[in-house]
Amino acid sequence: MKEQISIGEKIRQLREKSKISQKQIAEYLGVDQSRVSKIENNERKPSLELIEKISLLFSCSSDCYESKGGCESQLQLAFRAHEVNHEDFEAISAINRIVFNLRDMKKLLGGAKRGIVT
Repeated sequence: MKEQISIGEKIRQLREKSKISQKQIAEYLGVDQSRVSKIENNERKPSLELIEKISLLFSCSSDCYESKGGCESQLQLAFRAHEVNHEDFEAISAINRIVFNLRDMKKLLGGAKRGIVT
């Protein structure tokens, strides 16, 4: 069984690993920096909408938040975080959504080829 950590702690880990500031992620999410801080410190729970936006930004599936380890499906992006703005985060998230959809389609097609219906 995987050891669990809080969603806030996982979000902090993802953000810090990517060298993104609370201010930058708050701007992308459309919330105040104080809200990001409260989420990361487990003083406030993120909405499902925020979790989805964060997941897309960091290329993590929702199961990423349920384990202590890293996101197994996380895609690695290289960029200079201090130069990234809101529009860049939106573009990264859109690309990640396409990648997730492509992975899902390949899984479905693989199952269909084997005669598996899900």
